[in-house]
Amino acid sequence: MRCAAAPVVIDGDVIAAVAINTDVTDIRNAERSLRELNDTLEQRVAERTEELVQAHEQLRHAQKLEAMGTLTGGVAHDFNNLLTPIVGSLDMLVRRGIGSEREQRLIEGALQSAERATVLVQRLLAFARRQPLQPAAVDIEVLVAGMVGLIETTLGPKIAVRAEIASDMPPAVADLSQLEMALLNLAVNARDAMLEGGVLTIGAKVDEVLRGHSEESEIGHCINLWVADTGTGMDEDTRTRAVEPFFSTKGVGKGTGLGLSMVHGLVAQLGGKLLIDSAPERGTRIELLLPISPTPLIASRLGGLVTKRPQWRGTALLVDDEELVRTSVAAMLADLGFAVLETASAEEALQLLTEGAEPKLIITDHLMPGMTGAELASVVAAQHPETPVLIISGYAEAQGIPAGMARLSKPFRNADLAEKLTALMRD
Repeated sequence: MRCAAAPVVIDGDVIAAVAINTDVTDIRNAERSLRELNDTLEQRVAERTEELVQAHEQLRHAQKLEAMGTLTGGVAHDFNNLLTPIVGSLDMLVRRGIGSEREQRLIEGALQSAERATVLVQRLLAFARRQPLQPAAVDIEVLVAGMVGLIETTLGPKIAVRAEIASDMPPAVADLSQLEMALLNLAVNARDAMLEGGVLTIGAKVDEVLRGHSEESEIGHCINLWVADTGTGMDEDTRTRAVEPFFSTKGVGKGTGLGLSMVHGLVAQLGGKLLIDSAPERGTRIELLLPISPTPLIASRLGGLVTKRPQWRGTALLVDDEELVRTSVAAMLADLGFAVLETASAEEALQLLTEGAEPKLIITDHLMPGMTGAELASVVAAQHPETPVLIISGYAEAQGIPAGMARLSKPFRNADLAEKLTALMRD
């Protein structure tokens, strides 16, 4: 409280005094707050600057990933078109047993290398979240049980493989073949961290997950599929960079650095999340949080290769603007019993249909000059509804292809084509 007084003077005499009391509490509080603000201003500016630096770094990282995703989508189309005749031709040579024993080994080695190149493209696409997925309801218990033997063979005798799967779990939303590949990638990474041997544990349970980032966020449920090892573990810097593309601790020539980034991209594309818990000499645990599926289960396709190739009769109309691709796929169709009509464009295919051609089915590329494969399929569905159409595409994204349209991604082997045609022509 501040007090001020003043005399009242009349004709030179002081006859009274006036006193004024002022409450200065608010003023003092404001002055104190101002002093505190000035004292912490430098710290607040530093903290804000650090926040801006981190935000800019996150933006640059996001832009880099987006640019790589755009690049891989375009590269995949051309690369898959190049691989299609390579894989198809080598597959045909292997199936026919052409050449001497030594030549057959060379052909099989070339085919394995081509398939490794295919897997490399798939990893890039999965990292970039541009891999075409076929999500469905997957029984995680059946999936893991079917893969334990393969993983044990891959890791070797020095590593024990264990499974800890909770009972009565609901199905997860996943692409079965891509999830199998993801588990195998995680197992191989774990093997490389346990050079002297150890234990690999694959587990699954229903877990809780926070949905959203506000105070009103809900606690939901998910399938937690995890892989843990007793290996060397990661330090903080390695753990932070682990999902970056091409980052590897295995040394030059011993890893692409795409395995874990592929798993991360796959899980994100499915609407899930990847978590890493690791420390030096404490091993690593990687968790894949997958959405729970509301639809019924499907069984694992492990070991589901076509053992007996069907034989068809009739004409197949093949449409592709790449001559090498047409030659390779035409040979596959001929092996399956079809007579093949080849065209380089959708317009030419429609002209053949107008002139009276009656193919038993149409197989077409998607991205071609002029009319796309999806547009051709729509015209055929309207004018020749009895003729099934299969789109074979080397492009990563299914943009412009209706969800229910039959599709086979390039490159593929004869057995893949036979399996797809069996389902298509049965429908």
